[in-house]
Amino acid sequence: MAVTWGERMLSVVHRCDAFNQRLSKDDCIPFCIGSEQYGLVREDCWRELAKFPDVFVVDGKEKVVKLSEQLGTVEKRTEKVNEILMKLREDEVFHCLKGWRNEMYPVSKSYHAPPVFLIERAGAGLLGIKQYGCHLNGYFHTDESLLMWISRRSLNKPTFPDKLDNLAAGGLPVGMKVKDNIVKECYEEAAIPTDVASRAISVGSISYFFEDERGLFPETQFLFDLELAPDFKPVANDGEVEQFYCWPLDQVKEEISSGSFKPNCALVVLDFLIRHGYVTADNEQLYEVLVTSLHRIHPF
Repeated sequence: MAVTWGERMLSVVHRCDAFNQRLSKDDCIPFCIGSEQYGLVREDCWRELAKFPDVFVVDGKEKVVKLSEQLGTVEKRTEKVNEILMKLREDEVFHCLKGWRNEMYPVSKSYHAPPVFLIERAGAGLLGIKQYGCHLNGYFHTDESLLMWISRRSLNKPTFPDKLDNLAAGGLPVGMKVKDNIVKECYEEAAIPTDVASRAISVGSISYFFEDERGLFPETQFLFDLELAPDFKPVANDGEVEQFYCWPLDQVKEEISSGSFKPNCALVVLDFLIRHGYVTADNEQLYEVLVTSLHRIHPF
């Protein structure tokens, strides 16, 4: 029996939500500061962190990794944690640290909560902390149809090179508002002028718990739609995009189920297709499970 589009799409969703698809999560233990959990750590990582007891206190009985109580400030935690990550990078312990970006992410309970420390982006997955980003669907109407702009990631990208992507997207660095960040990414990645990008409409979010060889990624992506003029042409502006495509939604729909997209970007497009009535309860048998799978509740 032929595999349906919905079944292929659900496999992409499950790949993006890989951690929640695991049959056993027993090798992961909470990462805490005091009594509050801020992340989740795999066994391969916490065994390495246990070698630095002045910073990471690994309690085998309680099955928890804690930051030392001696690190009582945001600044001290930031300094000591990132010193260890740099040491692990120099020793080539974790492959993910080869993608060092000199970009700091806040570690917090939620997007609006104040950070308890800052961590180098390349190492965030080792502690399984919550991460946030923003993605933009760029599209336009013709008399006959709606078309969407799709980008292809550069071959030099440290993650998912050559995969298809949304028109603009990026992680949220410390101290930047979501809307400001998507406007910045629009210009950097697609040369969309600021006055045009500022018209982007906030349309919600998706959430999932990704896992791969780099670590654990409980992520939330804030989504934007931007309707562009039919004669607008994006231009690669920062070396992160190899090429842009302008496709009708039929083609976009097929591509997001094929594995050719970066997984979370496929979910961003799926959300667009659902919100715009292109994938509905009447034309897709797996509609309910697809909708639900786009909005995972993180376990901490």
